[in-house]
Amino acid sequence: MTTTVDTPLLAVSDLRVDFAGPHGPVPAVRGVDLTLRRGETLGIVGESGSGKSVTALSVLGLLPKTAGVQGSVRLDGRELVGLPGKELAAIRGRRIAMVFQDPLSAFTPVYRIGDQIAEAVRIHQRVDRAAARRRAAELLDLVGIPAPERALDSFPHEFSGGMRQRAMIAMAIANDPDILLADEPTTALDVTIQAQVLDVLRTAQRETGAALVLVSHDLGVIAGMADRVAVMYAGRVVETAGVDELFAAPRHPYTLGLIGAVPRLDGLGGPLVPIPGAPAPMADLPPGCPFAARCPLAEERCSAAEPELAGGDGHLAACVRSAELAERRPAPADVYPVPALPAPSAAPEGRGDRGDRGDRGSRTPVLAVSGLGKTFPLLKGTVFKRRVGEVYAVDGVDLDLREGETLGLVGESGSGKSTTLFELLNLTAPETGRIELLGHDTAKLSRAEAHRLRARLQIVFQDPMASLDPRMPIGDIIAEPLRAQHAAREEIARRVPELLHQVGLDPDHAARYPHQFSGGQRQRVSIARALAVRPKLLVLDEPVSALDVSIQAGVLNLLQALKAELGLSYLFVSHDLSVIRHLADRVSVMYLGRTVEQGEVSAVFDRPRHPYTRALLSAVPLPDPAAERARDRILLAGDPPSPTERRTGCPFRTRCPVYARLTDPAARTRCEQERPALLGDTPAQDHQAACHYPES
Repeated sequence: MTTTVDTPLLAVSDLRVDFAGPHGPVPAVRGVDLTLRRGETLGIVGESGSGKSVTALSVLGLLPKTAGVQGSVRLDGRELVGLPGKELAAIRGRRIAMVFQDPLSAFTPVYRIGDQIAEAVRIHQRVDRAAARRRAAELLDLVGIPAPERALDSFPHEFSGGMRQRAMIAMAIANDPDILLADEPTTALDVTIQAQVLDVLRTAQRETGAALVLVSHDLGVIAGMADRVAVMYAGRVVETAGVDELFAAPRHPYTLGLIGAVPRLDGLGGPLVPIPGAPAPMADLPPGCPFAARCPLAEERCSAAEPELAGGDGHLAACVRSAELAERRPAPADVYPVPALPAPSAAPEGRGDRGDRGDRGSRTPVLAVSGLGKTFPLLKGTVFKRRVGEVYAVDGVDLDLREGETLGLVGESGSGKSTTLFELLNLTAPETGRIELLGHDTAKLSRAEAHRLRARLQIVFQDPMASLDPRMPIGDIIAEPLRAQHAAREEIARRVPELLHQVGLDPDHAARYPHQFSGGQRQRVSIARALAVRPKLLVLDEPVSALDVSIQAGVLNLLQALKAELGLSYLFVSHDLSVIRHLADRVSVMYLGRTVEQGEVSAVFDRPRHPYTRALLSAVPLPDPAAERARDRILLAGDPPSPTERRTGCPFRTRCPVYARLTDPAARTRCEQERPALLGDTPAQDHQAACHYPES
């Protein structure tokens, strides 16, 4: 895959970037050295704040004026640092192009997509408007946007997230650049759309011959895309090597911790390996190795001086014990302390662990949902609004959760997951269908009964900063649900320190405010607040999606421990199937407002019966380069249909690879006209799929 050339296409030497701070310059990048050869893909990984994006942006001179840049960035031997703006503008888009993380912010919202791509062509090529427009249509077709001629006249807000990112890639390759810089290009996308975008990046690289710098926090994406990897921590590269060698035998404890913290789709559960602590503030880095305070292998010499990036055979690491790690090749659990999960308390007889769940029928039902439906009016007009249709947000959801279980709810954006949660949390009669929560039919609850039941059902939101009141100390935040349930003052004073200790926080910090905690700590505060009223069911809405993988591991371990200790049941909503595989006992897959497959997690993940589930699983990257390259991909065509139209037959057929292969007209007609029922594959019907032609 890599083309070997003696002279690097891009050479970054001793790059240093400082930002103006209230007490002087704050370092963001500290002496980064990188090389990139023609046709090569370099992956850059690390936690938030490690300097990945700043490094990528500094190559093109896209940093704000408050940034001071020192060092050398050479493109084919030409120095870019300090180059006048006019000369840099001639390089941007022509020699080096950027694919940004948020395409909606990168596109100008008041100009049509076609005009913006054509403008990028005309800036660097002497062509007329008609030729530039034809080139724009060719590029949209290349990146897989349907009806490219019509798409040229669309505005950015009319494209889905995946289509905007593909259009951004089309604009980046408009002038056949030598280098593509992709800064977290798939972060905000569903896993199926992520697979499409990564495939488009491969196509763009193949068509243009460009080298690619891929910045990502997702080790699975890096494993499948990169030739070489640079791991950054505290503004420096702490390890770099070929992708296979780095994943197989990391020589820096930080890299080892990142790999061990990732939940894997092919994993077997058990505790993850969290990296303790949090990165030191860049304005106040300690002497010596900046990772020493979090490193289980740290010794006295680590605090004396910062290790240089050194090593042989192209595998470099900034660690005084890198040679020892290269020889031992330890697993992450051999280096980092792995928390022991407590045995389940008050477990129903025969429940066992994940490997031996016993008889589900003997366990008390916590949540039973059948035929749930919810529509919203589609309105038109500004002053006088009129109803012109309906949005079928939820159109047939079935859920079954028992005591002590974790049920994972997965599906693409727009599949109806959040609407389903809101219907459950309302504790009122659903529009259609039935919800039975902890033995109570929500359609028959009085206001007083609903208030009492609400204490047994709590939620943890995706963004802890948005869900915690910034004006209240965390002690008051945690006490708020207790006050809502009219708990005694003495009980509140006793429970708050107890809850902080239970979620791994210092009770003495109860007087601190949310902004004084890290993201992972804020999520622990949210969990403590949810546990305050001793619920039986905890609804977790993407609780770790906004966290770095090292922080995510600690929160997931905490959730496993609390479930075992308190006998909780979880309804866990996530777009990350690796997290669901790691944490859940059962999984329910949603598509366009419907449940299309459900069952025990190992059965669904190892033997998926619905083609949508198979496509979801095939799109999840593995943090293992050899395994990732050997997998078969199922790329779904386009985006899900609009929920404003209730389709006859199977709603998945427009993207279904099984339907596309059907040659029997009767079989195709069945998919087009008959809505598939959710049926099981065994007499017990535990593993169910809503497909006319499920995988046997």
